[in-house]
Parts: sequence; C-alpha cells; structure tokens
Amino acid sequence: MLWVQRVIRLAAKPRGIHLVTEEILAQLPELGQVRVGLLHVFLQHTSASLAINENADPSVRSDMERFLRRLVPEDPRLYEHTVEGPDDMTSHIKSVLLGCSLLIPVMDGRLGLGTWQGIYLCEHRERARPRTLIATLWGEGRDAADGSIRR
Repeated sequence: MLWVQRVIRLAAKPRGIHLVTEEILAQLPELGQVRVGLLHVFLQHTSASLAINENADPSVRSDMERFLRRLVPEDPRLYEHTVEGPDDMTSHIKSVLLGCSLLIPVMDGRLGLGTWQGIYLCEHRERARPRTLIATLWGEGRDAADGSIRR
C-alpha cells in the first residue's frame, strides 16, 4: 500500500472559479505510481472552496461565480461577522455550501475524472491570499521495474 501526503500551495488568485487540476498534479508526481486508489484534497481555508465541474467551457466558471453572488449577496446589513470586509461572511457561507474537500478515485496513475471534469478552487474573497491544500494519496502501486502490483 502506498501512502503520500503533500502540502500543495496555490498562488493567490482573483475572486472567481479557477481550474487548478494541473497545478495540483504538478505537485503530486507520485500519482503515476498508483494503479488503484484515492486522492483526498483538503483546503485549509474558510473563505474559499473546492469543486469538480466542467473544465472545457470557461463560461461555466463565470456563470457559477455570478450565481454564487446572487445566492449569497454582499449586503453588510445581513451579517454580523464583517470584520474583514463585506465579502467576509459571504465567503464563509459559500465555503460551507460548496465544501473544502474532494475525494477522487485514482485509476492506472490518473485521476478518475470524467472527460469534461476538472478541479476548481472557488475563490470567494476580493483580496485573496495564497491557498494551501493537503493532498493525501493512497492505494496500490506498481513496481517501477516490472509493473507488478506493490502492496
């Protein structure tokens, strides 16, 4: 059984929905060693979230961002917790709605995502900072020399 845990840092991104699949994969080269397993990705922040959605058409991302702004309006009269500005509490609400972790199957050294799926960082703050993920990969690996299953 192969276990890998890695801290993955994502550069600060503007408010919006950002495709980060390749950024994650670039920092997790051990993925290619796993024949069958799981990747758990956990976001260590309460004002952003993670999601899986379509990765081909960028309008999906902009539509999602517009929908979230309508769903959770930035009206400071609605919230008590506004210490860090009008997007403070709204960011926490969006994070709870979308979630901060993903569990993705690994199949033959690749993420088991559908053809049009990608991993998204949903940045809910106007003035975001870099984000930190904890990626935990586990599963049965292949022996690099002969392709046999490593247990």
